[in-house]
Amino acid sequence: MNEINLDVTTDIIVKFIYDSIKKNGFKNGVIGVSGGIDSALVLALTVKAIGKENTFAILMPFRTSSPDSLSDGKYLCDKFDVDYEVIDITPSIDPYFEKFPTDNKTLIGNKCARERMSILYDFSGRKNALVVGTSNKTEILIGYSTLYGDSAAAFLPIGDLYKSEVFLMAEHLGIPERIINKKPSADLWKNQTDEEEIGFTYETLDKILYMMIDQRASDKELKVSGFSSKDIIRIKKMISSSHFKRTMPPITKIHYRTVGIDFRYPRDWLK
Repeated sequence: MNEINLDVTTDIIVKFIYDSIKKNGFKNGVIGVSGGIDSALVLALTVKAIGKENTFAILMPFRTSSPDSLSDGKYLCDKFDVDYEVIDITPSIDPYFEKFPTDNKTLIGNKCARERMSILYDFSGRKNALVVGTSNKTEILIGYSTLYGDSAAAFLPIGDLYKSEVFLMAEHLGIPERIINKKPSADLWKNQTDEEEIGFTYETLDKILYMMIDQRASDKELKVSGFSSKDIIRIKKMISSSHFKRTMPPITKIHYRTVGIDFRYPRDWLK
């Protein structure tokens, strides 16, 4: 992967956050802070963009969440001096699964992710704020997100940063080592880690994704670089099978100008 200029990238993202909020007529941003590196980085960048007084964080533990997630989330909010609210989602989740029981961890995790986003959008209205998303490029590309859960946001400041670059940016912006050194986890169930669930290390995943997507490398070139046919096929399947998560809902074309097909003006087209 080519190295990004950390100062320039920081400046671009900060201006993007400021522009995304201001052009939509807002002044505040609300972020779900998990205690992980992605939300930590977005929190730091948002504070730089719109100020700590206009940044609000929500911490939303579930009964199976690691205690470290909550303590690290509070620590980050204190470090950046932003107001925050702790909302335990257990009383909202458990009654649902008492009525519709399941042992499927993914179903439970997805329900938690969507409950968290529901809370963020409620506070979006309460705080007159836009929801600032925390998804990175690696996870967006392979579909490692919950549709209308963590993938739902007004905009995604680090959505074009691979996970490896998130680590570099976090270190550059002074994110505490205790956050950077944690094993990445969506914290959807006890002892869950991202790399174990995905089946690749982020280092390997980012290398192949960068070649495949940004450099448009052929399968032959990927194999020459040391990647197996099995891994190439598997990652391509991850990308293709999750495409529906990266697009707006398709609309049946009836009229001359259909939203998302012919009518795709930017948000400020009337100005």
